[in-house]
Amino acid sequence: MKQIEIEGGHLLEGTINISGAKNSAVALVPAALLSDDVVVINNIPNISDIDALNEILVYLGAEVVRENDTIKINSKNIVNREIPESISKKLRASYYFMSALLGKYKRVEMFFPGGCSIGARPIDQTLKGFKALGATVIEEDNKFTIFADKLIGGHVYLDMPSVGATINTMLAAVKAEGETIIENAAKEPEIVNVAIFLNNMGAKITGAGTSEIRIVGTDKLGKGFTEVIPDRIEAGTYIIAGALMGNNLKINNIIPEHLDSLIHKLKEMGVKIEVFKNHLFVSKTPNMKPVNIKTIGYPGFPTDLQQPLTTLLTQCSGTSYLEETIYENRFQNISFLRNMGAKIDQLDMRHIKINGPVNLLGMTVEATDLRAGACLVLAGLIAEGTTYINKSEHVLRGYENIVEKLNEVGAKIRINEI
Repeated sequence: MKQIEIEGGHLLEGTINISGAKNSAVALVPAALLSDDVVVINNIPNISDIDALNEILVYLGAEVVRENDTIKINSKNIVNREIPESISKKLRASYYFMSALLGKYKRVEMFFPGGCSIGARPIDQTLKGFKALGATVIEEDNKFTIFADKLIGGHVYLDMPSVGATINTMLAAVKAEGETIIENAAKEPEIVNVAIFLNNMGAKITGAGTSEIRIVGTDKLGKGFTEVIPDRIEAGTYIIAGALMGNNLKINNIIPEHLDSLIHKLKEMGVKIEVFKNHLFVSKTPNMKPVNIKTIGYPGFPTDLQQPLTTLLTQCSGTSYLEETIYENRFQNISFLRNMGAKIDQLDMRHIKINGPVNLLGMTVEATDLRAGACLVLAGLIAEGTTYINKSEHVLRGYENIVEKLNEVGAKIRINEI
């Protein structure tokens, strides 16, 4: 087991360069299987989730070459075979192989995906998309068998604007006959990134980034190239770190519009922040004002920044309220923050109240999921003494070189094997 050790109280100065977006990369890599040729993806983050996807690619027979932040995938000789639970359970994003293989071969067999335990996270909307295209879905003992003689474009109305269901429906539809319309589609930038990649390969997708996406099916997808967009969640996490301990900390390689909801909330709090075309500066600010936060799909406040922001709210002067509307089990970090000295009341499964400011004390805590772990890293940066975060594999799943990046700007942090 990996443990992150943090000596708190050190100012953060210098520059943090943001890596490629995890939530884009984990969809782009499976999408590559839809090509009948070689595709290249740049700005791939070096995280364990990509390693897990790479394992599935190799298992299916793809030729994969990774060099620095570039991955080259040749799918000409892949074999469509059952993806076993031992590798599908390693991450939630393994279900993008479900749609890519269904789209390409009209049949897929694989087990339910894994990922962080932050709620029920059903895939009913993804399956709804498959069925709308004419696929039959059989679920037995946690295994899915999905097949169709042919996929026919259909009309899909998502009951909620799910990122995963939107991407999965796009992947399955690009080789279907006729036109597919996805209504109430998610609008996240990562969806646009995937659509551009598919279009580069020869797909015909319009409307990505809006609530209605149209896909006209095509027989063949060829060579493709794309670059992963900057990770807005990684950027947001380090921006919050700067608001906690920064001294003119520069966050570089960002798309500010992707961070609008966070930046506006930080300005509402009184955080010292200066935003430029592709970077910003942020500093620790005394007497921050409390705010109310409600998570919602893009362009609203992202659920993936809810847990990291909770640490910052413990330093505000007054009472803040936070409502989580996406996942019902995303407050697992709260008990550990309380142990460190935070004054947080969980009002119900969806609402918490945070009173501040408080002094946090370093101690041994546990990363129950990826963003809960990020929250505790931020808490460790401001805590008095040393914080030890067990089960830190969760953090390393989604943040490229987090230890190195923080150390380079003045933090005292390291990984222990325990």
